[in-house]
Amino acid sequence: MAAASRDQDYGLLERELQSGEYEGLLRGLQHTELFLRQFRTWEDVIAFMRTGTSADPRKDEILRPILRAHGQDSDPRWRTILLAIFWPGLKSLAYRKRHWEDDPEYGLDELWQNIIWTFLKVVCRLDVSQRPARLVQKIMNDTNHDLYQMYKRRWDRTNRELPLDQHEIESLAMVVDGVGLEILYRREAAEQEIDRLRGHRDAGRISDADCRLLVATRVNGMSVADYARDRGLNYEVAKKRRQRAEAVIRRFEENVT
Repeated sequence: MAAASRDQDYGLLERELQSGEYEGLLRGLQHTELFLRQFRTWEDVIAFMRTGTSADPRKDEILRPILRAHGQDSDPRWRTILLAIFWPGLKSLAYRKRHWEDDPEYGLDELWQNIIWTFLKVVCRLDVSQRPARLVQKIMNDTNHDLYQMYKRRWDRTNRELPLDQHEIESLAMVVDGVGLEILYRREAAEQEIDRLRGHRDAGRISDADCRLLVATRVNGMSVADYARDRGLNYEVAKKRRQRAEAVIRRFEENVT
């Protein structure tokens, strides 16, 4: 039911973008943005944004002027356009994080509303003068991060410990700065390290919390201080937890070999 409702919502977005007032926004951008002159309608723009990879630098040529215009006038129509562009990515995020909600009847609708709200906040605070490139990755990663922080506050209030699943581990180790052999090799090495840590977690040698900490700081490159601050932990406690977890893993692997 929730998926059908989202499809209906997107149908409304599509019809709204076909109106003359939205066409006027596109024509206005085309006066100064040469790259946008190849597109006849917003539908054409959206079709282009959904081809290829998110690392395609040409996609910045579309998002940058839209975000710049939004930063200047805060016209809500720009947010509607951005929402339509990112709709498939947001739907994918909702599917991957559906386990964050327990209520089978209302939970998925609440998750979707939280994703939309988080996405719009990310768009409103983004300053393209500070981040002019890799905008697709920036917006999706910030939405994913802020959504996690929202739910983490809820889990903390209810003392709920959510098991770290494959989707969350992969999001912690996400590579966002382009595609190339070097990055693919780093991604492969990261996935191997994640599999190693997951194996120790599944065997009960380290906890889910230890696994989160090691993935974030050893795989994803986050400092212990930043990790502790994001999760409301004492730095020394987080540091000692990582040292203990690494010592357990090291002792086991030394004995095995």
